Amino acid sequence: MAELSAAPTADRTESAVVRPRSRSLTVAAVVEESPDARSLVFEVPEADREMFTYRPGQFLTLRIPSDRTGSVARCYSLASTPHADERLTVTVKRTAQGYGSNWLCDNVRAGSRIEVLAPSGVFTPPDLDVDFLLVAGGSGVTPVFSILKSALALGTGRITLLYANRDEASVIFAGQLRRLAAAHPDRLTVLHWLESVQGIPAREQLRTLVAPYVDRESYICGPAPFMAAVSGALQDAGAPSARVHVEVYTSLETDPFADIVVPTVGEEGSADAVRVVVELEGETHELSWPAEVKLVDLLLSKGIDAPYSCRDGVCGSCQAQVLKGRVRMLSNDVLDDDDLAEGHILGCQSVADPETPGEDLHIRF
Repeated sequence: MAELSAAPTADRTESAVVRPRSRSLTVAAVVEESPDARSLVFEVPEADREMFTYRPGQFLTLRIPSDRTGSVARCYSLASTPHADERLTVTVKRTAQGYGSNWLCDNVRAGSRIEVLAPSGVFTPPDLDVDFLLVAGGSGVTPVFSILKSALALGTGRITLLYANRDEASVIFAGQLRRLAAAHPDRLTVLHWLESVQGIPAREQLRTLVAPYVDRESYICGPAPFMAAVSGALQDAGAPSARVHVEVYTSLETDPFADIVVPTVGEEGSADAVRVVVELEGETHELSWPAEVKLVDLLLSKGIDAPYSCRDGVCGSCQAQVLKGRVRMLSNDVLDDDDLAEGHILGCQSVADPETPGEDLHIRF
């Protein structure tokens, strides 16, 4: 079972440098979705297809030039679906003080090249063949749109999208939503909420709207107050918490594009090390895991291609499950109480429990 607590970090004189798993991709097209939103369509070379395999609802991390810091990293959800769209597409909406969004909207053209990390994120349904309630506010429609298109392409369930915006001009993907609703009248219902007409959606009003759908899998994305209101409305209406899924936005505290310095761990380990069996992509690795070394760092130091992206504990790409033994997590902005109870961990923030030296561990990515 995973626990969240503080633990020391590695302090070793030997180290290895690992290059981040990023690629420079060409922008094939820029699509104006609304007066303040653009979609960037990426061309992925055949050699990198596997690296950019993704699930509906995930995001890409883009490296954006900066005069002050050299570059900044920003995460944008994929609006495309891996089940029907040939190219990766992220949608960027301008924000008043948003350096990254304004730079991308002002400077990127077809033919531009942008450094991009592999897809990440856990806001993705495990089963597309169910009934969905999808709720989006503003640009929060982007991952929801990916889920919607994927469910229409592969699933057989009913889908209701509740989409809130300032006004009609702010509606992203308006034309595509109209066409999808017309093509799937028996499966897709789109409900629009315009603040210019109806005001800011309140929890009490939303309760009435979501009440008919409490037995569905609900996916919610948008501004934090909006997501809180929708989650509260679903709770009031009796929706099981396990069926309510909320996208979490967290700013990156480190540069995920920087070279990674990982500790060099000896083959025999130290007195406080545990033996760990790691299952990853069909292969099994047996390693000695010193208590103060993070799991992803351990794997990278051994030349094992561990999954990771942010390395801050906020994206979920390094999620794994402890099948035997115990670990401690230094930080967690992704996993909920149910995940922790089932032994799920974030590999980039997990260290072996120093209180149980000699105990064998078994972890599966």
